[in-house]
Amino acid sequence: MSSRRSDPVGALASEASTRRRRRDPEYRAAHERLAPYEDIARFVLMRRATIGLTQEQLADRMGTSHSAISRIESGRHRTSIATLERLAQALEVRFVMGFETGPLEAPVRELDSL
Repeated sequence: MSSRRSDPVGALASEASTRRRRRDPEYRAAHERLAPYEDIARFVLMRRATIGLTQEQLADRMGTSHSAISRIESGRHRTSIATLERLAQALEVRFVMGFETGPLEAPVRELDSL
């Protein structure tokens, strides 16, 4: 008899991802590299829903394709600064970019709104 914890079939995706990150350094590195894009994806999904846009409508506002919006919202692809600027305008928000210095626990941030 197997429990849910020891059987990956039917496990939550987040649980499976956590287990794989613990045992696979390459997977962990890829996950860390994509984390900022996943954060952007979550923001875009939430903001798009808040202002009541479909992916197609957002794409029209940006002058891009529906598939480009889908790629952004997947959180698995790098997004250029130019695209982020157009995305901010289409989502009616400001795009803020910056740099950090100092320790990770207490970074000093220099931000600029574009």
